[in-house]
Amino acid sequence: MQFSVKTGEPSSLHCTCLVAGVFEGGKLTPVAQILDKASHGYIGKVFKSGALEGRNGQTLLLFQVPGIAAERLLLVGLGAEKDSTLRAYRKAVHKATRALNDSGVKEAVFALPLLAIPGTDAYQRSRHAVEAAEDAVYRFDQCKSKLDHRKASLQKLTLLVNREDLRAAERGVHDGAAIAAGVALAKTLGNLPPNICTPGYLASEARKLAKGGKLKVTVLEEAQMKKLGMGALLAVTRGSRQPPKLIIMEYHGAAKDKKPFVLVGKGITFDSGGISIKPAAAMDEMKFDMCGAASVFGTMKAITEINPRINFTGVVPSCENLPDGNASKPADIITTMSGQTVEILNTDAEGRLILCDALSYAERFKPAAIVDIATLTGACVVALGNVVSGLLGNDDSLVKELLQAGEQADDRAWQLPLYEDYQDGLKSNFADFANVGGREGGAITAACFLARFTKNMRWAHLDIAGTAWKSGGEKGATGRPVPLLVQYLLDRA
Repeated sequence: MQFSVKTGEPSSLHCTCLVAGVFEGGKLTPVAQILDKASHGYIGKVFKSGALEGRNGQTLLLFQVPGIAAERLLLVGLGAEKDSTLRAYRKAVHKATRALNDSGVKEAVFALPLLAIPGTDAYQRSRHAVEAAEDAVYRFDQCKSKLDHRKASLQKLTLLVNREDLRAAERGVHDGAAIAAGVALAKTLGNLPPNICTPGYLASEARKLAKGGKLKVTVLEEAQMKKLGMGALLAVTRGSRQPPKLIIMEYHGAAKDKKPFVLVGKGITFDSGGISIKPAAAMDEMKFDMCGAASVFGTMKAITEINPRINFTGVVPSCENLPDGNASKPADIITTMSGQTVEILNTDAEGRLILCDALSYAERFKPAAIVDIATLTGACVVALGNVVSGLLGNDDSLVKELLQAGEQADDRAWQLPLYEDYQDGLKSNFADFANVGGREGGAITAACFLARFTKNMRWAHLDIAGTAWKSGGEKGATGRPVPLLVQYLLDRA
């Protein structure tokens, strides 16, 4: 979709469709008041008729409204004025975009960025409008024999802003489009079936990203991993016929002596659980077990389009976890790249095994900070549901930076404790430690495992098991936490 910004008097704009917001209970926004006056009270009459109540996301499409130059007027509910938040704003934009797309409108002007939302500015409102609009029109149909041509109806959105906000809004549109492109890439990689999106496919996608000339991409093969001593990663891939890949993407936007910020994304392209096999129900959703990797790809795509002055490295360990006569078994003991030994008590706790070697490898970049992103534990879903991502780390300032980025990006996380006491759950009689603890505090003990490999770095861990995809009728990848990660990196630039 194409985006632009403009200024002008709402009632005088000649366009296919003008979109304006209204509050619940008949309260008109300043733009709606202008339109109501120009139409001699028409908007107010619509409210009194009961055709529109102003609930958040409710829409009503009007044709040939008197006194208004636009051919059509789409009114979208914003909810109660006292509940005016960035999240409510994004929902209204999303619903309005869906309504326009479903009605066959090809281009429209949004007056919603003119809203005075507490704690936001023109840059944020424009950026989030673009992100929400692109999210509303995203469709995954690459694997369908017949495409739904209705998805392409809405082609252009213009954001109406105040003249003094024009430059900030243009920057917001640019950054929002880049973030939306990154989210779309992460969604698509997550939605692809595991017979297509293999470790090799991810490696080829990294090379595609590098074609723009802004990235250096290195892909380590199995033989190289063996030389490095990556016994944990190689233990996971033993049951698969797909060769594992360790994908490294480097973006240099700052001076060479500036330490890079490193993201490490879990890339299990299908997780059967291995010998500790999962139940059959919903096992198809284990194609989403590479959404941590997908978020690193999406973040990299957004960053290369925004071009901030920062050095950023993405590391993606990728393989499949399948049962086989050669697969790793419960009670196996393996040696990690760090030299520490691990007793595998459960082969379905494989994400931490590929991550620990990737984290050890990433230490060579001497990162300013390192963040790993993984669909790591069902325990995190039980604890936090699908609203926020779990966040743990060994550096309070880094955790705070990520929490703040999540609030700004409307892609929130919640901090869980990482007390040393939890490490007792990983005790082993036969190795340095085990790969799982008991049922209690599973998301925390998983992070405790990773903490043993990051003692020399500022490190944080995002458990996105509850936020990376949706189940049921809306089944599909969400693209989270790309907005959080991009915001975090922009704040560091």
